[in-house]
Amino acid sequence: MASGLFALLDDIATLMDDMAVMSKVAAKKTAGILGDDLAVNAEKASGFVSDREIPVLWAIAKGSLLNKVIILPFAFLLSAFVPKAITIILVFGGLYLAYEAAEKIYEFFVPHAHDDTLEVLEQLNEVEVLSLEKQKIKSAIVTDFILSVEIVIIALGAVVESSLLTQIVIVSFIALLATVGVYGIVALIVRMDEFGYKLIALNTQDDSFSDKVGRVLVKSLPVIVKSMGVIGTIALITVSGGIFVHNIDFFHHLFPILPGIVREILVGLVLGFVVFLIVSLVKKLWVGMKGEADA
Repeated sequence: MASGLFALLDDIATLMDDMAVMSKVAAKKTAGILGDDLAVNAEKASGFVSDREIPVLWAIAKGSLLNKVIILPFAFLLSAFVPKAITIILVFGGLYLAYEAAEKIYEFFVPHAHDDTLEVLEQLNEVEVLSLEKQKIKSAIVTDFILSVEIVIIALGAVVESSLLTQIVIVSFIALLATVGVYGIVALIVRMDEFGYKLIALNTQDDSFSDKVGRVLVKSLPVIVKSMGVIGTIALITVSGGIFVHNIDFFHHLFPILPGIVREILVGLVLGFVVFLIVSLVKKLWVGMKGEADA
């Protein structure tokens, strides 16, 4: 009896150890998407007056959690009954990630106008501000849904050979981490400047230690958001390239003399800009056709 109990405990310990290792692998593979998710949400939540940033972020976080509750059962059903569909969705997700990275690079090198949200908010009354806030929250939740699908599918792709129970535990853990971890960090980031201003106003002395720390925090916020955007873009290229290299034989055997990371970046970049050009062309044709129809 005792030996049977110890054997069961040993099996549980082994299973937990395997899950910990696979969770680490899945988290590593989804790190690029989490970085992009972090950058996107920090940017979206920082466009409001300071006392509305946290309520807006909380509303988006609840929407993000609901997104994952909707996505996870469908992902597990596909994994159980149509496992090949995971690879297909993974490849299409890789195309989207590569396109998103190419679009970010294009926008960096080809400057375009940006709306100043804070200036717009100052010109609106309270009802209009709340209406705009709801629109931005809805937009952020839609964006989060796309990113959540990518996170879940990539995490599932990392453990697709494991048992269904292991998949459920690990992918659910990654999904929860993506919500709690990302939005928790975003909440700290968007309040950095507010905390910095409080440090500056802490005393009447000029150029005190608290003043210096406060100014660093205030000045660091836009730098951190922009840096996360750059890091997230690089991660998107690498992750998407890795998806193609590891799931499509043609890319897996392409340029074997190159290091794996270089191959993944090149494949991600090339396919990203190919998709970007196709999407841009389709958009132009659609706008042209729509213009002719209206005329």
